[in-house]
Amino acid sequence: QSTIDNQQSKGNQTINNRQSSIQRQSTIDNPMTNDLIETADRVMAATYSRFPILLTHGDGCTLYDANGRTYTDFVAGIAVCNLGHAHPGIAQAIADQARRLVHVSNLYYTEPQTTLAEWLVEHSFAGRVFFCNSGAEANEAAIKLSRKYFKDRGSPERFRIITMEGSFHGRTMATLSATGQAKIQKGFEPLVDGFEIVPFNDLEAVRDAITGETCAVMLEPIQGEGGVRCHAPGYLKGLRELCDQEGLLLIFDEVQTGMGRT
Repeated sequence: QSTIDNQQSKGNQTINNRQSSIQRQSTIDNPMTNDLIETADRVMAATYSRFPILLTHGDGCTLYDANGRTYTDFVAGIAVCNLGHAHPGIAQAIADQARRLVHVSNLYYTEPQTTLAEWLVEHSFAGRVFFCNSGAEANEAAIKLSRKYFKDRGSPERFRIITMEGSFHGRTMATLSATGQAKIQKGFEPLVDGFEIVPFNDLEAVRDAITGETCAVMLEPIQGEGGVRCHAPGYLKGLRELCDQEGLLLIFDEVQTGMGRT
């Protein structure tokens, strides 16, 4: 864990140094940039350290700021904008749908939602689809599903989930508690009960952590926020076999690795 924390500390220091460097090198000659940054810092919750850059628009993988500078976007909205910015097909689809319906809740049926769900089922392992607004919401749903799965089968005592050191599963209370990084959990104690955190890439550690209360194992196939840490050969296959032997569910958090992003 100390090695992971040291790596993350160095990464955070690199980001802070880069932000300071940008601040020094960038002579902001657009008053709108200064005014907007000052306003944002005053009225928005300070949940992230932002770069002093006001982005105005994008085209493909290129971003533009208010001072006319261009940037190559390697972040993609933190693994969201897979097809880049201002894709004409996406923009047109959004505009067309907005002219018809924007949102009607899950109390009614709509054609676009059903068509997309059918396509996803036909082109993936899944038998059914649950649409979410965020990765944390998806992981929260998986946690709830795991607990309910065993409760509905007469084993309500099986509610504990094994997760990995260095993992990141979200910032809701349950997903924060499942996350294997103390620095992210700091300040939000007491955490939600029901999670056992073990070393990543250690199959025997998972085996030793299994008890009569365990319902699932949850991990990222490749850890993202933990430092792009890959699993050892045979590790995921071993987890699958172990979970099958023990009658456990296996949850893959593919918020960052899914949809071909590996």
